[in-house]
Amino acid sequence: MNYEEKYLQLLAEKYPTAQDVCREIINSNAILNLPKGTEHFMSDIHGEYEAFCHIMNNCSGVIKEKVDLLFSDRLSERERQEICTLVYYPREKLALVHEAGQDDPDWYRMTLNELIEIAKLLSSKYTRSKVRKALPKEFGYIIDELIHAQSDEDDNQVLYHEKILDTIIRIDNCDAFIVALADLIKRLAVDHLHIVGDIFDRGSCADRILDLLLEHHSLDIEWGNHDILWMGAACGSTACIANVIRNNIKYHNMKILENKYGISLLNLTLFAEKNYPEEDPMDAAYKAISVILFKLEGQLIARHPEFGMDDRRLLHHIDFEAGEVAVEGHRYPLNTEDFPTVDAGDPYALSKEERAVVRELKTAFCNSTRLQEHIQFLYDKGGMYLRYNNNLLYHGCVPLDSEGNLDTAVLDGVPRKGKSYFDYADKMARKAFSDRENQDYLDFMWYLWCGKKSPLSGRNMKTFERTFIKDKSAWKEEVNPYYTFYYDPKVCNMILREFEIYSPVSHIINGHTPVKTVQGEEAVRAGGKVIVIDGGFCEDYHETTGIAGYTLIFNSHGMRIKAHQPFTSVQKVLEENIDIESSSSTFETEKKRLMVADTDDGKRIANHIEDLEKLLSAYRSNAVD
Repeated sequence: MNYEEKYLQLLAEKYPTAQDVCREIINSNAILNLPKGTEHFMSDIHGEYEAFCHIMNNCSGVIKEKVDLLFSDRLSERERQEICTLVYYPREKLALVHEAGQDDPDWYRMTLNELIEIAKLLSSKYTRSKVRKALPKEFGYIIDELIHAQSDEDDNQVLYHEKILDTIIRIDNCDAFIVALADLIKRLAVDHLHIVGDIFDRGSCADRILDLLLEHHSLDIEWGNHDILWMGAACGSTACIANVIRNNIKYHNMKILENKYGISLLNLTLFAEKNYPEEDPMDAAYKAISVILFKLEGQLIARHPEFGMDDRRLLHHIDFEAGEVAVEGHRYPLNTEDFPTVDAGDPYALSKEERAVVRELKTAFCNSTRLQEHIQFLYDKGGMYLRYNNNLLYHGCVPLDSEGNLDTAVLDGVPRKGKSYFDYADKMARKAFSDRENQDYLDFMWYLWCGKKSPLSGRNMKTFERTFIKDKSAWKEEVNPYYTFYYDPKVCNMILREFEIYSPVSHIINGHTPVKTVQGEEAVRAGGKVIVIDGGFCEDYHETTGIAGYTLIFNSHGMRIKAHQPFTSVQKVLEENIDIESSSSTFETEKKRLMVADTDDGKRIANHIEDLEKLLSAYRSNAVD
């Protein structure tokens, strides 16, 4: 028996009769002719939970567009926004409705009918089977009946559905039913979510964002440099741990470590207060962890000359008597002469107390149950890059040389560039999680965070200079040539081909670098080949970018970039029905509506149909019993 015959025998176990095969072929062909589902792209969330949650709830404006489409000729702008707010935050909005005494049977009947109409519109692009799987268990049968109603000559269905709603109102079950409908609407509005990196750092609520993503029905994550840093810390890389702590002290986010992940900074702060008694306690902790970091990084770089980062070892270039440091041939005055734990004769050696602090912090990171759960999720759903529906998604850059060609990094003695480099990085990151005793794997996680040729960094980080040198001319960080060449369509097409994407209608979807709209930068580059969707969710970026984030919507009609203004608060949304102010720009419209057949899922379904047709032929020729 050859391979194909064995495969058909296995397939026959799932479809034991010719009629079973016929039914599956018919169903699969029908799916191919449905409109493509909506994809939602977000990037660089940086712990900003409220803004992220709101954009998740409004699906980057998709909900409002559907509400306007259905009700613009029947309801005022305020009434339509009331419906939107109810969909975004059903429990909170219902509480305000009760408080205002608006919760009479007429309001409930009108509201339920409006929500059913929205759900019916959104469900129209899916199979009934897929919609049923999305229905909440407690109301699944009822909602299925209501959104799949068909008109008949005697309006029996209409009367039947009116009676269902009357019963829901009479038995006081409306609130739970509204919540279920709102959740269904949000689920149907977006078929698949892409997070193009950087969930962690700056904002204080990355843990809440991950809790929300854990419940999402369909998503992928492309790791960002801040994500990989936390992943490295959770694996036990002490250099990554020191960077994570330093970042969170810098951005005043210690509570995510202590309150959310149970990682105590007590011993670090006690050590810092002892060694820097003149400093404010948090400034002392920041300085203490910075010195520890530069020692750990110095040791790591010495272990890995292949990283080519010896210029980042600066402790042994400090002239303690002169209070200066030599950097790339220049001498700069230090902003402090207080280095009580640095031994000029062996500057990268940790003191006994520092070793104790580092050991305790490593134990805390590795034993934090909640952190480990979140990092496991990042590994399960994430990767260095993704090819999806003719688009290439990655967070940082594809390292290029000064001529715009793929740059080579020699790692493990092997030259790596382009896709092979990304694949190697992905493999090494996974090994760091599965084999935490291997120092080389842990060190590579740090390299992915800040290495000169790291595809997640893309710049020469000047952490020491920004910490200990006042002269800002020493702070300038050179960026990879990628960020010059990704305006060139030819270079972008070369990158797409390197990742085996050959469709003329394909794009690179990129995060990492905030789009400075106030300086005239645009999110869409290289004639539409590149879309940069980091518009600056983080509040610290708003002045620089001029907006509060870009997101991208890709549906059956084409692609739209959405620019969002800063989010006010959930309270304002609830009380005043104020949505995030967003502008939408359609930069690519499909001449022919995209169907499931045009997607990656469609290709898989088409291959499945081909196999089924072989099985059907085998049944009819008695080649398979």
